[in-house]
Amino acid sequence: MLQSIIFFSIVFGIYGTVEFYGWQAIKTAVNPDSIASAKWIYWTTTAVLFVLFLSYRPFLYKVLPKSISAYFATFFVVLLLAKVIMLLFLLPEDLVRLGRFVAAKFSSGPATEAGITRNQFLSRLAIVVAAVPAGSLVYGVIANAYNYTFRKETIKFPNLPEAFDGFKIIQLSDIHSGSFNRTEPIIEAIKKINDLNADLILFTGDLVNNTADEMADYMHVFDKLRAKHGVISTTGNHDYGDYVEWDSPEAKVANFEKFKGIHKQLGWNLLMNENVVLERDGQKIAIIGIENWGKGNHWAKYGKLDKAYKGTENIPFKLLMSHDPSHWDAQVRPHYPDIDLTLAGHTHGFQFGIETKWLKWSPSEYVYKQWAGLYQEGKQFIYVNRGFGFLGYPGRVGILPEVTEITLKRG
Repeated sequence: MLQSIIFFSIVFGIYGTVEFYGWQAIKTAVNPDSIASAKWIYWTTTAVLFVLFLSYRPFLYKVLPKSISAYFATFFVVLLLAKVIMLLFLLPEDLVRLGRFVAAKFSSGPATEAGITRNQFLSRLAIVVAAVPAGSLVYGVIANAYNYTFRKETIKFPNLPEAFDGFKIIQLSDIHSGSFNRTEPIIEAIKKINDLNADLILFTGDLVNNTADEMADYMHVFDKLRAKHGVISTTGNHDYGDYVEWDSPEAKVANFEKFKGIHKQLGWNLLMNENVVLERDGQKIAIIGIENWGKGNHWAKYGKLDKAYKGTENIPFKLLMSHDPSHWDAQVRPHYPDIDLTLAGHTHGFQFGIETKWLKWSPSEYVYKQWAGLYQEGKQFIYVNRGFGFLGYPGRVGILPEVTEITLKRG
């Protein structure tokens, strides 16, 4: 009990300090005639957000649409981040002024109030600097959540059967339908995908955030996906309902059965530790799909690659669908050197980062060795899709949602 009191006292103390410096920055920077209005707006907004934050988990999430909660959380975090930046600017100045005050007390000279002009400058600078990341996060929600990037990759394999030379695959991953609140841009993206006239569409997991019901409003959208060999899918870590407090084990099982049924209704072939062999002109390639398998203890290991691989031993070219890219180094490469290409997702590229011709960076790289795009080790390749949807933060900054067109070439 005492430890909890101490912990929450520290947390509220830090939070109160952040809010205090946020207000100090605003108060110092605004016109004196506007201070009263600014004070009312600042502290009313702060109080409302804080009450909503405290009441969200015990009450609000039960009555608010799930997609709305992400926008509330984002607004709260964006403002808090801006205030933290303001604190980082103003706290050192206050410490300097405190030091001067103490020094003046022990000196023969008169105590002087120094640095007021500089404090005003720092306050305004803090607001400007804080506005950059805050504005970027807001822009990422407004402009980038559905700003789909169509990426193209051509990968050459010496062992690819001639009949499959030029075989075109569309990879989708991490739809996270429970986060959506719009359908129009998704419908447009599906039309563009179908216009590519792909040979095969592969979906590499995380269709939902938590429950099968999240797909209800989007069945009529994703059932329009078309390819010559149809759509093949597999599961991601969010598809099992592992992050929900179920009323009973039976309720969780029923949800997953409904989830599997959704794939059938969509016309997708869900591979759960299974494989499909595609044939052209008597030549074959294997599509292997496993359930989620993540390295370490953070993610459940439902995948059984030995089971999924069985029967493909003599197929000359093998493509693996495995949601979590950490699986590649942990199991695929060491034990299955004849799996030519692995398609993964999961990372979302952290939905935040920088991708230019000269620089590619995201916090995701500190967690995953392969986190976005194409990687090669020896004769094996992995492509990590940046994700079609979003989770948590309802937007994208720098790392845009993705549809990947992969062309297999012999060579």
